[in-house]
This record gives sequence, structure tokens and C-alpha cells, in this order.
Amino acid sequence: MITRLTPQDAAFYRLESSSNPIHIGSLAIVRDTDDEPPLNYDRLVDLVESRLALVPRYRRKVREIPLGLGRPVWVEDSRFDITYHIRRSALPSPGTDGQLHELVARLASRPLDQSRPLWEMYLIEGLSDGRSAVFTKTHSALVDGDSALEIGHVILDTSPSPRELADDAWVAPREPNEMELLVGALGHLAAQPREAIDVVRGAGADAFAMVAAAGRAVDSVVSAVRAATASAPDSPLNAKTSRSRRFDVVRTDLEDYRTIRKRFDCSINDAILAVVTGALRNWLLSRDEALTEQTTLRAVVPMSVYVEDLEGEQAKPAGEVSSFLLDLPVGESNPVIRLSHIKHATEANSKQRRGVRARTLVHLAGFAPASLHAMSVRAASTFAEHMFNLVITNAPGPQAPMYIGGARMLEMYPVSPLLRNQASSIGITSYDGHVFYGLNADRDAMADIDVLAASVHESMEEMLGACA
Repeated sequence: MITRLTPQDAAFYRLESSSNPIHIGSLAIVRDTDDEPPLNYDRLVDLVESRLALVPRYRRKVREIPLGLGRPVWVEDSRFDITYHIRRSALPSPGTDGQLHELVARLASRPLDQSRPLWEMYLIEGLSDGRSAVFTKTHSALVDGDSALEIGHVILDTSPSPRELADDAWVAPREPNEMELLVGALGHLAAQPREAIDVVRGAGADAFAMVAAAGRAVDSVVSAVRAATASAPDSPLNAKTSRSRRFDVVRTDLEDYRTIRKRFDCSINDAILAVVTGALRNWLLSRDEALTEQTTLRAVVPMSVYVEDLEGEQAKPAGEVSSFLLDLPVGESNPVIRLSHIKHATEANSKQRRGVRARTLVHLAGFAPASLHAMSVRAASTFAEHMFNLVITNAPGPQAPMYIGGARMLEMYPVSPLLRNQASSIGITSYDGHVFYGLNADRDAMADIDVLAASVHESMEEMLGACA
């Protein structure tokens, strides 16, 4: 089967560089249960192989059109080898969390092999306390959050016993040759004259500009504030990125955000952003940055997707996801005033922004947030790079225990990519009563990422103190 990449898919595919791999990562910490056999490499391979029919793009690779006459296409990989994509690593037992984070940083630094389907999965063994980890990375071009989902959606189960699916009778097909691709592209352009003109005009276009063009060409994430031309404030968060990364995590309790929500009549999302703002403030102060009451950092907040019931029992994804620019008041010393600024800004944006449908995500059993994080990165890339300082992705996960191959998932951390000249990204996911932060950063520009991680806890204590 041959399908043409959408304009936005193609833009993301071409956006990647050696110092900016554009893949979405997800780190799940798991522990075996007594009810099922241990999660080992063979069991993980069997599980993923049995679910690939639910994510058919994971068997397809990208092929360029000869002479650049049209967008690339997805084709079935005739030499697909699942053991190439699912890999095994081990820490020196008992492996520490710090060693795990260093390994994830190294894995996240490596671009995917563009001659094969654009994903990898690692079973990481040897963690302390009988734990292991599953790290997945998927190219942003592969996941659109609707027709093409991230593989984390399909390997998760709601019980220790993996659900049974019908046998997949997939057989590797013959790949088209260069002439067949060229003839197909010419036929497509003949039927789409406007696209043919765009192909001619777009020859040699800058990849980042292509993303913005793609965002206009499709029904993508759009915000009313996109018309703004003001540049983001100067910040150490904006720097040329290297090829290496650092990664750190923060684990917090969802109940604390519910306390803030109840006390100040805001949303869970507002409470999370207020904690992030306080953490960024503390981090800037640790660097001796000069802050005034008017100092802000501008974040792309691609989503505000929490639909909360009044009892606070469950946070669910909304029917639409959306994006906007938000000035975080890092210069404000009072945490209550910081939250008030954020609350009013998100309320104002909620009345103006347009959303992208996410029906597939909302109604999918065993909902996993990785696809929403992938859509977040797409949303952020529709803004010019000078307009924001960092990207904060926030996606709800299931609030009941989930399992991978019989092993219970204890924690789940997003690993969002760094866009051009962005030294750090913050991915946030709620799951099973907790809110998990994944902090991905450039190794050179953000050597103190651990300070930012510690600052999240300090900011939370400050907010809870204000509640009292």
C-alpha cells in the first residue's frame, strides 16, 4: 500500500536534523506481577507484533520521490524486521534512576534510521527494586493523533492478562521501484495542479518554513495569537542545540493539584502551569538571572485538554485539542498572583482558539497520552521559532493501573523533542493518581536540568503553602 504523506507529515519528515531529532519519546517504568510471566524481551516482541495491525504505519517507511517531484510516500517495508526495532538494554544491577535517565538521554539523542519504519522500542532491564523500563521513540511524522496513533496506545492493557486479538496475516509486499514512484507522483500532480505549483515554488525551501506552510495548508492547530509578531523575551532557554541531551523526571501527586484547583477555582491545567512557572522562576534565580515583576517567559502550550468531573475522580481528554502562546509570569514572586495571571490568560485563549479533532484518542480504550504529545509538537512547530521560549506539553493519561505484557506500569514520562534553538522541553502526563514530568534538555545549554527538576517540588510546596 502506497499513501502520500500529508503536507504536515512531509514537513516534519524534512524538519529533522542531526542536532534536532524530531521524535516523540515515552518512558514507562514497570514491575512484573504475580499473575503473569515476567516481561522479557521475547514476550515484549510477541506483544508488539500482535498489535502492529492496529498501527499499520509502524510497518511502513518513507520513500522520497525521484527529482523531488512531490511529497514523499509511505510504503510497506519489504524487509521489515521487528527485532531491529525492538531492542534490549540493561543497566548494571541494581540500576539507579539516574543511570536510567542518562541512558534515555543518549537514546533520545540518536536520530531514527530513515531507511526503515521510523520507530524504536527498548526494554531496559536491571533497574533496582525488580523494575524494568520500556522506552519508545517514534518520529513525529508518523503520528498524527487521529488516523495514525503512537504505539503506546495499543501495547497497554487494563488488566495483567493481555487482550487477545485476531491473528495478523501481514505479508511483506514488493516495494515500488523509482520509476513507479515517479509515474505515480506525476499522475498525482496532474490531478492536483495547485500542488504542482507548490512543488515548483517549494523547491529548496527551508524546512522550518515548510512546517508553517503545512500548518496553513491543512486543518491543523491554529490559535488567534498566531498573528502576533512580537518576539519572545530573551532567555537562556533559547540556544543553539548540540547533538546530546540530558533527561530528568519529576513525580508529583495529582491530589495536590486538585487541592490547588479547589482552593483557587482554577483548572488542573492552570495549577500545573502555575507550578511550572514557579519552577522556572526558581531555576532562573539559581542562575542569577535579573528578574523584575514584568519578566515573563513565553511558552507554547499546545493543549488544554483536561475535562474534569466535579468529584475529581477522573481526568479525561477533551474532544478537541488546541494550541496557544502563554506568557508565564516568572518575575512575579507571589504564587497566587502567578496562578491568577495564568488562569485569566487560559480563559481568554479558550474563547478564541480553534481545535483539532481527537475523537480517535478520546474513545480509544486504554488511552495513552503519547499521541497527544506528538500533536503538541506539531502544534508548537506552527509558530515561528522566535515567538516562544519553550514548549510545555500536557496530556492526561488513564487514572487506573495499566499493564504492558502483564507487568504493571508504575510511572510514565513523556520525552518531547527539542525544536530548533530550544534548549529544553517539558512534557507532563497524569497517570494513576500522579502527575509525571519529563524534562528533556540540551546537554551543553542545560547542564543544570536537575536544578529545574528540584525546583518543581519547591514550587509545589509554595503553592500548597498558599492554599493553607
